[in-house]
Amino acid sequence: MTALHAEPETTTATTDSVLTVDGVRAAIGPVLRRLGESAALREQTRDYAFADVADLAAAGIGLVGIAEDDGGAGGSLREVTEVIIDIARADSSVAQALRSTFLIANQVASRPDLPHRELILARLRDRDLFAGTANERTGGASGQTNATARREGAGWVVTGEKYYSTGGLYASWFSTQARAEDGTLVRFLVPLDRAGVERLDDFDAVGQRLTASGTTRFTEVRVSDDEVTVLGDSQPDNPWAGSFAQLYLAAVQAGIAARALDDAVGYVREKARPIKHSSASTSARDPYVRETIGRIAARAQAARAVVLLAAEALEDIRGLTGDAAREAGAAAAVHVAQAGTIAIESALNAAELLFDVGGGSITDRALGFDRHWRNSRTAANHNPRQWKDAVAGAYHLTGEEPPTTGLF
Repeated sequence: MTALHAEPETTTATTDSVLTVDGVRAAIGPVLRRLGESAALREQTRDYAFADVADLAAAGIGLVGIAEDDGGAGGSLREVTEVIIDIARADSSVAQALRSTFLIANQVASRPDLPHRELILARLRDRDLFAGTANERTGGASGQTNATARREGAGWVVTGEKYYSTGGLYASWFSTQARAEDGTLVRFLVPLDRAGVERLDDFDAVGQRLTASGTTRFTEVRVSDDEVTVLGDSQPDNPWAGSFAQLYLAAVQAGIAARALDDAVGYVREKARPIKHSSASTSARDPYVRETIGRIAARAQAARAVVLLAAEALEDIRGLTGDAAREAGAAAAVHVAQAGTIAIESALNAAELLFDVGGGSITDRALGFDRHWRNSRTAANHNPRQWKDAVAGAYHLTGEEPPTTGLF
């Protein structure tokens, strides 16, 4: 377990030029190629892609989906999701590490009433990255907050530890919560270089190893009142605020499935040899290899298709109010849950089928093909798909609404 003491210097792109979705995608193309080419080796050597992530940020990925009038690149939620899939296809750990940035950008894009919206928007325009979590490993019931916040002067002093701080090593800002002495929750956003904030590189899962999802430690960290979000008493018309977060995870799975197809095709074309009793002169002509490639391609297509359809369903909610917003929000949450199930199963299956296009050599650790299954499996464990299926089934059978937690 090591603490992060310094980060490589990064450059900030100029924000004077007008951004477009096509322009951002063109700018990140070479970066994604570098990430894709280095992903396997970087995972083996635990080498974080600081420079490439900085380049993605500088290109304006956090501004895709934000209106041009707000200094964003514009674009639909489907286009945002396509960018996420592209990043995950290159390196799913990097895509996962950027999740908090995309989540807060989506809030800026969809919520005119977002607390501190103009300040957050300015930081996104400055190409800053965000991280955050409420998760702790200090015991107690799921979701329990043991980090403490005590009043001192015109602000607060926070002490505690947060785990699953996804993207924390890349980010400039961290959002989390602590419990005040009277039991209320204090939510806040602070710079990660503030005195008393320490980031630890201690995430040790079987997959998604370079998501920077370890511990963030707060030791007597001062938080001012203007950094605190005061939660209102009123409930939004659409209470399923976690749907985009779940869509994001499904998009990561779609990217993993696409990468499994890329690697399967590349291996067959460049390295594979027909097995001894094959009638084919090359593996690319072996009918069983062709069948396997087709099955992988079908799963990659299925994952991508359901995720993009779910993105369109979420897009359709925007602008609705009252009962219409609630009804559409419930339907979209179920749509996203179903997409998540298919994306997970497709990615896991594609990652396993990858090994059927070659012999023993395809399992060489230097190739790193096992990471696709490990990454998919690890990302899938965020939220059990059995719950998604059960909630979807209840909705279709009885009209029962999904829980209004972040899982739907």
